[in-house]
Amino acid sequence: MNKFKRNERIAAITQILVNAPNKVFTLTCFTEIFAASKSTISEDLVIVKDIFEKQKLGKIETITGAAGGVKYIPIISLEKKSEIIENLKNELSKESRRIPGGFLYLADILYDPSFVQELGAIFAEEFYSKEVDYVVTVETKGIPLALKTAHMLNVPLVVFRNTFKADDGPTLSIHYASGSDGRLKTMYAPKNAMKKGSNVLIIDDFMRAGGTIQGMISLVDELESTVIGIGVLFEEVMETEKLVDDYFSLFTIDPRKETGHVTIQSHILK
Repeated sequence: MNKFKRNERIAAITQILVNAPNKVFTLTCFTEIFAASKSTISEDLVIVKDIFEKQKLGKIETITGAAGGVKYIPIISLEKKSEIIENLKNELSKESRRIPGGFLYLADILYDPSFVQELGAIFAEEFYSKEVDYVVTVETKGIPLALKTAHMLNVPLVVFRNTFKADDGPTLSIHYASGSDGRLKTMYAPKNAMKKGSNVLIIDDFMRAGGTIQGMISLVDELESTVIGIGVLFEEVMETEKLVDDYFSLFTIDPRKETGHVTIQSHILK
């Protein structure tokens, strides 16, 4: 078996941890990969942890006990969050993004890997302490952001559908009223989408009045689980009260302003 130099082990360990956020790796796992003693791996991890702290790249956490090990927790510095949000705000403020009717073109942002990677890390950090079992969204535009958030939390993603699909097997459905236009719609989920009694985080790309999110909450309830958090990338300013009031959002879009003005929720940058 090949012997690895310390710098080679540190580079590889860093890559392994970053590729699997919030996943616990035992020391034995690393000793087998690198044919090194536990004491050597422990010294390597001290160096990795120190580098991450100094460079503000996140947190390397050690778990003690029989089932212990080490894991990487994505934590974004305030400076980095400010940079991410300002970059996205500048992009959203471009004249070319304005669409008649008070809308902004957002699809390219929602499907841009670099944007959703960073935004998913922000959402994951916000809800890390909630002990999330599943991330839930509804098709289709919110899927990339929800998937990246689920990846950062190391939990499965469940996608609710707008249409019935036979290959989902036995399915639950609920009717809900769209908060923006009041139309009655239907949302579907496989009965075996999640274990009963799970803690669920809802992630969505855009919220107007909150009807779609209220529908997801109702469907999670039908699956005998509990919504413990709601994350929204963009929320629209409404003259009427929203149907949900306990949520975390990054951006507020006010379509009543001719410039398509975008404001930032101030608590994000505190």
